[in-house]
Amino acid sequence: MLGLEQKLTLYGFNNLTKTLSFNIYDVCYAKSEREQKDYIAYIDEQYNSDRLTKILCDVTEIIGARILNISKQDYEPQGASVNVLIAERELGDESIDPSCNRGKYNIQSETVHAHLDKSHLTVHTYPEYHPDNSISTFRVDIDVSTCGTISPLNALNYLIGSFDSDIITIDYRVRGFTRDVLGKKFFIDHNITSIQEYIDKATLTKYDAIDVNVYQSNIFHTKMLIKNIELQNYLFKKDVYELTPSQRLEITDSLHREMIEIFSGMNIY
Repeated sequence: MLGLEQKLTLYGFNNLTKTLSFNIYDVCYAKSEREQKDYIAYIDEQYNSDRLTKILCDVTEIIGARILNISKQDYEPQGASVNVLIAERELGDESIDPSCNRGKYNIQSETVHAHLDKSHLTVHTYPEYHPDNSISTFRVDIDVSTCGTISPLNALNYLIGSFDSDIITIDYRVRGFTRDVLGKKFFIDHNITSIQEYIDKATLTKYDAIDVNVYQSNIFHTKMLIKNIELQNYLFKKDVYELTPSQRLEITDSLHREMIEIFSGMNIY
């Protein structure tokens, strides 16, 4: 991505705000109440606030920023949150340790927030199940908002790869404007026609993806749905060979229906 500083001389600070927001859904077949509760406990352990903190520390490193503050919180009965404020890394800044055990950090008690003087990162998790539904879901909401030349798009592939992603809904928006030395306004500082341009091609081959973009407002929206369901990957504490062919087909159909409903944002009757 080419920033404005490489194309023209700006007057003052680059005031453009770039925000990357997306939801990631992981779907699992867990039939009994015990399996459902065990799945939620497993997800809570795998993606607790400590794990999420490390992910956000890695993101901060990837986009070339530095952390000013971190806070984290695990919730009962399930879920966790992380919020991070960040700033552009200045010449001579210590490189950020992905473990977040050193560097310019202010870690507050049991809440995970990392603050930049101009930008922030947040993650919230929502594991859920219903006793009358054999499909459990795990949703992750992620927001990466930057100001200046650093871009959240640089961390997109890392974030997608950090979670088991069956359905992905991504929004990217550039807000505000910056000026050159002659006072001319610039409402975006890089070329983009689709978020898919910033997603690894090998990743895109695994998904069906559609775009809904509003170019005149610098709003970009991409939805992705996993193409192939390998049933074993969606069974919790169960081997696919324990199931009859008819059971495998029924479960696969249930998983596919759940994914389609989440992807389309409507119930299928």
